[in-house]
Amino acid sequence: MDIQKLKYFHTTAQLEHITKSAECLHISQPSLTQAIHSLEDELGVPLFRHQGRSVVLTEFGKYLKKRLDVLLPEFDHLSVEMDELKQSVTKTVKLNILAASTFVINTIVEYKKKNPDVIFDFEQNELKYNCDILITTNGLNMNHEKSYLRRCVKKENIYLAVPKDSNYAGASSIELRQVKDESFIMLSNTRLFGVICNKFCSVAGFYPKILFESDSPTAVQNIIGMGAGIAFWPEYSWGKLHNKNLKLLPISEPVCQRDLIIELHGRHPKSVYAEDFYNYLLEKL
Repeated sequence: MDIQKLKYFHTTAQLEHITKSAECLHISQPSLTQAIHSLEDELGVPLFRHQGRSVVLTEFGKYLKKRLDVLLPEFDHLSVEMDELKQSVTKTVKLNILAASTFVINTIVEYKKKNPDVIFDFEQNELKYNCDILITTNGLNMNHEKSYLRRCVKKENIYLAVPKDSNYAGASSIELRQVKDESFIMLSNTRLFGVICNKFCSVAGFYPKILFESDSPTAVQNIIGMGAGIAFWPEYSWGKLHNKNLKLLPISEPVCQRDLIIELHGRHPKSVYAEDFYNYLLEKL
């Protein structure tokens, strides 16, 4: 059913006059009459009957007008809603954050202060590639055959956070085997960073004695801040150490590093902020 014909009918139903309706619609009278007859033929019922120089609605016409009183405003607003949706979608940056989540979230907060219109939609899903930006690390079984527009691989050093009053605080670096008898605060093995850190300890010839284990990087950091035990500290992912009672020591042996991989993907519809935020992430590394 042609929406234009319905609009012609609705205007005529309101004015109940063909000539005035044609003038209001900025079309010729014959064109309006033809459109209404075409709609009547399509519906199989009469919508108007003539009464002098005016037209009046039939029962079918009254019913159709009543329905269109509700439907047409919705149709008219639909294009506005679609445009608003389009703007919302193109302003949205979809992120798949599989590593360095604390770093990424902090960067999002900073970026949004400068770009208040941007919308961030993020998730953690190893199987999903329908995103603008993917943040991952080595050790995940990702399908790297998937295409990306740009890719940055940054080496992230893993330090050891120790209390400043410990026997190790005066050293400029440390071998991991030196702390094999210490208590560790660790991310659980359900988190990839926890798995990586356990592998570092294994290479050093020991399994860590775990004082506390958590799924939350924030919780681990807070416990380190209390001076309880020691912990691995990823250089970029957790940011600078602000607790004056702690010290970060470079690990000289084994080499404790991981790759932070940041990819820009070509999602459709394209986000107007995706590439700019990708560059902003790289600037912060």
